[in-house]
Amino acid sequence: MRPAVKFLSDELMNQIKEEAIHVLCTLGVEIQNSDVISILVDHGAHLQADTNRVQLTEIMIQQTLKTVPNSFKLYDSYGNKTHDFSGNKVHFTPGSSALGFLDYQSNKIRKPVTEDYIHYVKVTNQLQHVASQSTAFVCSDVHEKVSDSYRLFLSLLYGYKPVVTGAFSIESFQIMKDLQVAVRGTEENLLNKPLTIFSCCPTSPLKWSDVATQNLVDCATFGIPVEIVPMPMAGFIAPVTLVGTLIQHTAEIVSGIVISQIIRPGTPILYGGSPAVFDVRFETTPMGAIETIMIDCANNEIGKSFKIPTQAYVGLSDAKQLDAQAGLETGIGITLAALSGINNLSNAGMHDFENCISLEKLVLDNEICGMILRMLDGIEPKEDFPVLPHFEELLKEKHLLISQHTRHYLKEEQYMPGPVIDRMNLSRWIEEGSLTLSERAHKEVEKHLKNDPPTKLSKDIKKDLISLMEKEVKKAGQNKLPFTFEQ
Repeated sequence: MRPAVKFLSDELMNQIKEEAIHVLCTLGVEIQNSDVISILVDHGAHLQADTNRVQLTEIMIQQTLKTVPNSFKLYDSYGNKTHDFSGNKVHFTPGSSALGFLDYQSNKIRKPVTEDYIHYVKVTNQLQHVASQSTAFVCSDVHEKVSDSYRLFLSLLYGYKPVVTGAFSIESFQIMKDLQVAVRGTEENLLNKPLTIFSCCPTSPLKWSDVATQNLVDCATFGIPVEIVPMPMAGFIAPVTLVGTLIQHTAEIVSGIVISQIIRPGTPILYGGSPAVFDVRFETTPMGAIETIMIDCANNEIGKSFKIPTQAYVGLSDAKQLDAQAGLETGIGITLAALSGINNLSNAGMHDFENCISLEKLVLDNEICGMILRMLDGIEPKEDFPVLPHFEELLKEKHLLISQHTRHYLKEEQYMPGPVIDRMNLSRWIEEGSLTLSERAHKEVEKHLKNDPPTKLSKDIKKDLISLMEKEVKKAGQNKLPFTFEQ
């Protein structure tokens, strides 16, 4: 039996959904893209006079909710299936769009550069339990106009796992789509075997910017999967109650679904989000707060009730170092989110409210993910009945270390973490150097960087990727790429 956790009764969940739809049909949603406003009006929506606020209709909402696929798959650069977003299957990915990098040597947060990103991709390539990459942080050594496409470029050039990404501008989408087509060969191949998920983020409360709206439209046009990621802050730009925030969160996601599905019915969607409570003491949005995690888990239940696969930024830490708080917040968040059945968990490696990534935390979180995946397998009998023969052998041999039953099921029953997790007795720990968690994690990072094999992309594909990016940075006014890339 798969273990599970639930936060909402059916009655409460239905009330939340009904209220969210009522808000969209009465107050409406502000949309700053005139073309999309016209399309919605043509489909029956009402534009409030002298505003950009569009009131949707319940018929429009119910019809578009029905066209969202109840599952979809992702594929790596080589065309192999890596993700199945169906049922309660759980996949892990790093967090995204951080502006800081926790430097191991100085133990300080600094601005990331290209070399940091390449190291991140090479480490992520080898993490068994992290199924995808994300465009995890912004490189400070390229022009800001290409900072979004540049991250995707590096992920595709040095990695092979699918990428959770997103465009910072309307203009960026074209190059980001072209980079994917360079890997897949044709737009049809990309449609049939998606390589990325794009994050599209409404602005709380109840608004879609011109950029976010156009990103939704562009992704739908080419069938690129989208995760819709509202960011309501409970007690600041959303009601302070968890139920009130869930109503707003639901309305913001549903409004994005309507836009996407009107453009292309059947566009793959992850019903996602990055909500948080607002801590008035420090004016921060703690991602590790238990209430933040509860909102994410409850939002998953609402998404699943619409029969849509789900996503959440949950299992991150607000700690600035790899310390006990980082482990506490990450462990609780990932555990509850996985038990809830959130399909795509964006979390690994993140510190400081999604603002910073650490390679050392990334390898630690990989182990947490491995433990969680074992937990989700639950407890099942494996040749345990009748049990008498096992106890007869135990009484005879005084142990079961080498019994056939042990040898057959040991690795299946017990998750064996890597050296980041200390399970030695005290004397052996001292004998092997008394390494701290941070030191053990750094050794794993160094091992991954040393052992990472080059990707199997052809030289022609790599050349095409580099050529596309060179043209893009020159358009932004930067003479050349800041790094000499392998071909």
